[in-house]
Amino acid sequence: MRTFWQKLLPLILMLSLSGCGYNTFQSLDEEAKASWSEVLNQYQRRADLVPNLVETVKGYATHEQEVLTDVANARSKVGSMQVTPELLNDPEAFARFQAAQGQLTSALSRLMAVAENYPNLKADQGFRDLQAQLEGTENRVAVARNRYITTIKDYNVAVRSFPNNLTAMMFGYKAKPSFTVENEKAISAPPKVDFGNKK
Repeated sequence: MRTFWQKLLPLILMLSLSGCGYNTFQSLDEEAKASWSEVLNQYQRRADLVPNLVETVKGYATHEQEVLTDVANARSKVGSMQVTPELLNDPEAFARFQAAQGQLTSALSRLMAVAENYPNLKADQGFRDLQAQLEGTENRVAVARNRYITTIKDYNVAVRSFPNNLTAMMFGYKAKPSFTVENEKAISAPPKVDFGNKK
């Protein structure tokens, strides 16, 4: 009889785990990591554009040192952050990451506004190419963030829903932070980088 229970107990445990959301958490956690990786890829792509953009602007807008310095400092701050998978489970670290990315977005917007004052810069083909790349990247950032937000919403609903929340507590799954926006209307549109001088 003891052998019977030794064989049956693992089977019962396996069936109960699959029925209480354990596999769902595995799947949702992997989806969260994958969507987070895509967010990071797009932010990295944007950060990689910054040095060329700054150098191009610097060639025309030598009197705008403060704005150029702000962009360089914001990019440096983004680049110096330790971004690990654990960041998804640390709301404070996630908020710092989000703030750093927000500073870079703001600095880039100021840089684009400065370019309005330099017709020769706006006419430069290299600058226009960088603008187009930045605009495309900002759109990809928005798409990646939206996918991440949706994935995290699904994950967090699973963590908080009964009876899955019992499994979540048992295995240490906690709600993950999502992107928050102080000014939804301002962020919902990508930065305007079209200067109207495209041929």
